[in-house]
Amino acid sequence: MDGRVLESWARTAVAGLERRCEEINSLNVFPIPDADTGTNLLFTMRAALGAIDEYAGTDGGTKDVRQVAIALAKGAVAGARGNSGVILSQVLRGLAEAAVTPAVDTRTVRTGLLMATNLVTDAVSYLVEGTIVTVLRCAADAAAEFPDEVPIAVTARAAADAAAAALTRTPSQLDALGTAGVVDAGGLGLVVILDALVTAVTGAPPDRAPIAVHVPRRTPSARPTELVLAHSPRDMHAHPGVGPDCDDGSDQDFEVMYLVAESDESRMADLRSALNEMGDSIVIVGDGGGGWSVHVHCTDAGAAVEAGLAAGRIHGIRVSSFLVDARDQGLLVPQVRTRPDQGERGIVAVVAGDGAAELFASEGATVLRCDDAPVTRAQLLGIIRQMGRTEVLVLPNGALTAQELVAVSAAARDARHEVLLLATSAMVQGLASLAVHDPEREAVDDAFAMSEAAAATRWGSLRIARERALTYVGTCEPGDGIGLMGHEVIVIEPDAVAAGRRLVDLVLGAGGELVTLLMGSEAPEGLDTELADHISQRHPGVEVMIYHGGQPGDLLQLGVE
Repeated sequence: MDGRVLESWARTAVAGLERRCEEINSLNVFPIPDADTGTNLLFTMRAALGAIDEYAGTDGGTKDVRQVAIALAKGAVAGARGNSGVILSQVLRGLAEAAVTPAVDTRTVRTGLLMATNLVTDAVSYLVEGTIVTVLRCAADAAAEFPDEVPIAVTARAAADAAAAALTRTPSQLDALGTAGVVDAGGLGLVVILDALVTAVTGAPPDRAPIAVHVPRRTPSARPTELVLAHSPRDMHAHPGVGPDCDDGSDQDFEVMYLVAESDESRMADLRSALNEMGDSIVIVGDGGGGWSVHVHCTDAGAAVEAGLAAGRIHGIRVSSFLVDARDQGLLVPQVRTRPDQGERGIVAVVAGDGAAELFASEGATVLRCDDAPVTRAQLLGIIRQMGRTEVLVLPNGALTAQELVAVSAAARDARHEVLLLATSAMVQGLASLAVHDPEREAVDDAFAMSEAAAATRWGSLRIARERALTYVGTCEPGDGIGLMGHEVIVIEPDAVAAGRRLVDLVLGAGGELVTLLMGSEAPEGLDTELADHISQRHPGVEVMIYHGGQPGDLLQLGVE
């Protein structure tokens, strides 16, 4: 088998990726749920195939194995897209390094997969089990069992079957996959490519049962109890959708890729160190001929490009926004309630709890739920785009950070769409702002009035401590009732009802005319009437409004106007 079998493999791989591109995209949840792994692999493989005509000639109708292998590697490195594309380029480079004989044989596959594994291991800054790298290593291990004299068909099938078996194990190796109930997207792409190799050398695809790419979901592992410093509820147990643990897997906004020429190993090592300081998902690979491809996820795309200038001559710069490039898959949640006929202006509210969702929806808001999973920037952007309104006001209610909200706003806003963010840190502030919403006003005036109402609403919450924590007012133990004013713990009591009474007294110490109690799903029976009676007795003249929000985490949220 000469170099024509490698070209046949590349063409078959492209065809396979074309057929399964959207399926692979739909599985893409790690490291960024941006639904583009299949697209990136397809783009990279097409670039590799296109380089054969440029770099590999023919000799009497045959094609030199090494020339074709080197061409595939050069094309893949130059055209690599995304993490998965960069890793695929190293699979092809490994085969190029191993292609030293006139024929493609077992030694070529065995050595090529082993060298590819080593190249990828060196290229990736932080290896994670349960990804395409794991699947590649298992394929290489299977091929390593066969001596040179074994027919290549046997070795190729064994490698592909081992990759398929490894793919089925990925949900148990990586929490993000297990929680989503899917196999690794990049790993599936690699199986498609290895199956294409089997087809190229045998004339038929592997005879194997279809791989179940969707698996039963599992809940994330619980964290052990430990002593933590709790300066705010974000450091303790906020309700789902609030705090640093409520992330979409990465806090980076951009994927930056570029090619580097006229460099060396030392300068590329310095570049890796520099990129490690500003981002993650860093992969730096070479094509074996003096060319390098650089990949990083970061928040400052300009700084990542500038770092490359010190490494050599950079070209082929590509910067992608995870928000702008997000696909429809996974962006829109099923629990969306809207009120029809709201005109050109819409309101999005991030809400937890059935009762709270009904409250916001009854006031005309489109509800994005955050009960069981954190809200991501991509989900919020998807909801805004789905509404199709020219003006959208966003009530984040504490579910996303200011930086995330600004990124969403920038991605959603254009010449025909205005997106205004309101500084609501809790659902009770969101309710206060909705109470003064007037669609007849100009959007900026409406947003100002609503923001002013939210800012004038002091808010707090009552929770049960889940772990031992050090706060400004002392150390709480698991099971204690804790009261927070805004983001600060101000009350610790062994009894939750007593903590609620103290919290009310402290919050009303600065005055107030209206108290809103939004009761959570875990609130003990009678807590609402107990606190209402307490307010009536200790703070006469203060009106009390009670709503059953059903939000998890908080026993109640408290708003004072």
